[in-house]
Amino acid sequence: MIKFPAATKNLPLKFCLTLLTASLLPFPIAQAQTGVNTTPPLEINYEENLETPSPELELITPASELFPSLSEPENTDPLEQITNVNQLRDISPGDWAFEALRNLIENYGCIQGYPDGTYRGNRAISRYEFAAGLNACLQEIEILLRSETNNHTGEIDREIIATLQRLRQEFANELAILRGEVDGIQARTRELELTHFSPTTKLTANVFFNFTGAFTDDKIKAEGLDAFRAQRSARRPFVREVEDAEVTFSYLTWLNLNTSFTGRDLLVTQLAAGNGFSPVNEFVSAGLFYTFGTPYTDQTAGVETNDIIIRELFYSFPVSKNLQAVVGPRINWYRYFDENNFTSIFTGASSFNSSGSTLLNTVDRGSGVVLIWNPSEILSFRVGYLGENSEFLPDTLFNTASNPNEGLFGGTNTFTTELTYSPTDNLNLRFLYNRSNLQAIAGQIGGALGEPLTGFADDSQGGALNDATADTFSFNFDWLITDKFGIFGRYGYGSTNIYPENSNLDNGEINTQSLQLGLAFPDLGKEGALATLSYLIPFSILDGREFLVSGGGNGGVQYEFEFTYYYPLTDRIALVPAFYFIGNANNFSDNPNIYIGNLRAQFSF
Repeated sequence: MIKFPAATKNLPLKFCLTLLTASLLPFPIAQAQTGVNTTPPLEINYEENLETPSPELELITPASELFPSLSEPENTDPLEQITNVNQLRDISPGDWAFEALRNLIENYGCIQGYPDGTYRGNRAISRYEFAAGLNACLQEIEILLRSETNNHTGEIDREIIATLQRLRQEFANELAILRGEVDGIQARTRELELTHFSPTTKLTANVFFNFTGAFTDDKIKAEGLDAFRAQRSARRPFVREVEDAEVTFSYLTWLNLNTSFTGRDLLVTQLAAGNGFSPVNEFVSAGLFYTFGTPYTDQTAGVETNDIIIRELFYSFPVSKNLQAVVGPRINWYRYFDENNFTSIFTGASSFNSSGSTLLNTVDRGSGVVLIWNPSEILSFRVGYLGENSEFLPDTLFNTASNPNEGLFGGTNTFTTELTYSPTDNLNLRFLYNRSNLQAIAGQIGGALGEPLTGFADDSQGGALNDATADTFSFNFDWLITDKFGIFGRYGYGSTNIYPENSNLDNGEINTQSLQLGLAFPDLGKEGALATLSYLIPFSILDGREFLVSGGGNGGVQYEFEFTYYYPLTDRIALVPAFYFIGNANNFSDNPNIYIGNLRAQFSF
C-alpha cells in the first residue's frame, strides 16, 4: 500500500485518484527516464539444448554457451504509450480507477501499457517506482505549462500546481536516491562488461531407467576362464553353456558440474552412480562383457553397484583462436573421438557395439591431454594421449596412470589422432588412428583393456604374455541425405602384437576387423524423434585365432541387427525402445540366436 505525503490532503478526490493511478504506472526503473535496465547483472540465463546433453559423445560445450555474457540484459516487455483508456483490455468503466486513468491518459499522456494490451495495475511497486511515475507525469505537466499554444494551460488550477510542487519536494529524496542508484548500476555494469566474469557453476544431469530382457532359442556356448583348473591345452579354450537370463530393471545417473572462470574455459566434474548389469552379459564369452546387445546406459558406474564415483574430471581452455586444449586426470575419450550424429548414446544407435567402433579405444577414461585444432569450417584435427584411469576397474590391478609403479607412460595407454572432413553441413567423414600399449594382467592380454582385441589372449600354449602393442585404423561417416533420411557407418582394422614370455615361442599377431552400416530416419512420427536400423560385425578375426583363450569361438563370425527409436515426450523426457538380434554369438557358427529387448526412459535437466 502506498502512503502519500501530507501535501495530498487538500487535493480534490478526483485528483487524488489521478495521483494514485500515476503511482501505479507500469514503470520498471529501467525505463523511467533513464533507459537503463536494472536486472541484477549477476543473474545468468542458461541456454540448454537437451538433444545434445551429451556428456558422452558430445564435444565440449563452449563456455560462451554455458555462461552467456553478463553484459546481455534480461529481456523485458517493452512499454507502449497509451492514447485512449479503451486500449487497456484489463481496465473497464466499472473499475474504481477508470476515471483516474482516463484523466491521466487524455489530459497528460503519461500512462504506458504492455504490448499485450494490459495495464497490470495490481502489481506491487516501491516508493522509488512511485517517484519515477510521479516524475514522469510532472514532466508532462511542465511541458504543458511551458507551451504557449497548448489549450490545456488555462485548465490547470494554480492551487493544484502549488500542490504538485510540494509533492515533488516531498519526493525529492527518493528521486535523488533513484538517480544515484541508477548511476551506480550503470557504472558497475560497465565494469563487469569490461573486466570481470563471475566464476559460476552450472549443474546438469542425466538419469536413465532401463528395463531389459534377453532370451535364446537354446543354450548358448561361451568361452571362459577357470582359475581352479590348469591352463588350457594348446588351442582348446574352455567352453560353457548358458541358459536364459532374467529380466532386469536398473538405473544410471550422471551429475555434471560445469564451472567457468573466464567465460571461455570449462572445468567439468561428472559424478555417476548406477546398478545396471544387462542380462545379455550372461551369454558372452570372457572379455566380452558390456559389448553386444547391451544398451550403453544399462551399466554400473563404478566397481560396485550403487557406488558414487567421479567419472570425468578435466579442464578445457582455448590456446588460440582455433586451438583448444583439454587436460585432466580423468578425460572421457568418447567425448572427443569417433563421434557420429546417428550413434549418440542419447538419441541414436546406442548399444556398446554400435555407439562407437568396437576396436576403439582401450582407455575409455584416462589421464592426459587432448588438443583440438579447427583450421577451417570443413576441417578439424584432434590428437590425444591418455594413460588408463578407468572408474569401473579396481585400483589393485588397474588405474595405472595414478600408480607410481606404472605411471602415466608405463602402464596401459593410448595415442589417438582424428581428422574430420565435413564438405557440407550434412556430410561428415572421420579418419582415426590409434596406437595402444596394452599391459598384461596375469599373463594375458584382453578384457576391458584389450582393444582392438576382444576376448583374452595368451601365447597359444596356455603360457603367459608380456605387454603388447596394437595399431588400429578406423573410418567413420554420417550423411543426412534428406531431412528425413540418412545413412551412417564405420569400418575398423586392428593388429595386436603378441610377445610370449617363453622365449622358445615366436611372437605373433592377432588381426581383426569390424563393420557397421546403418539407416537413420529423423523426425519419424514426431519432430525431434530419431529411428535407426543398423547391421554390425563387431569382431571378425582375420588371423591369429590360435592365441585367443576366449572370443575366437569355432571360426564363425558374429553379426548383429539393432533397431533403436528415440521418442521425445517433452524437451527433457524421452522414451527409447530398442531391439537387438545376435547371430553366431561369441563367434560360434552353431550358436542359437539371441533376442534382446530394452526400454529406456531418460531424463535430462
